[in-house]
Amino acid sequence: MTSPEATTEEAPSLFDQAMERYQQGSAPAELIDSFLAITEQAPGQSAGWTCLAWLQLLDDQPQAALRSAKTAVRLNPQDPQARINLSLAMLETGAKGVREHIEIVQRVMTMAPEMAEELQESIADGLQRKPGWKAMGKVKAWLAA
Repeated sequence: MTSPEATTEEAPSLFDQAMERYQQGSAPAELIDSFLAITEQAPGQSAGWTCLAWLQLLDDQPQAALRSAKTAVRLNPQDPQARINLSLAMLETGAKGVREHIEIVQRVMTMAPEMAEELQESIADGLQRKPGWKAMGKVKAWLAA
């Protein structure tokens, strides 16, 4: 789960606080309510939906993750993390159309190596937090192809 850069010197936002808790190792289930609140406060911000979908995937909530990831991709079609989350949710719910999203992520990774590195870190984080995650293993292999 990647974080947009903070833009102000003000007190940390609810988003920044929740991201900090995630980075410190809080369990996904403990953070879902925070990200639900974030998406209620700012329903047009894709980052909140992307993070919510990630946490729902880690917490074995694929149907909820599918809804959140679809919203994130609709709000920001260029976000490769949102598309990875959508691909994972689609794999876990048996939905069709995963290849299109993987191909878009592959193109982004080719054109933006710095983003590819962030995505690889995110994939590693997911596999560390959820060992044996079959859908993530597939996505990782496809992206490496």
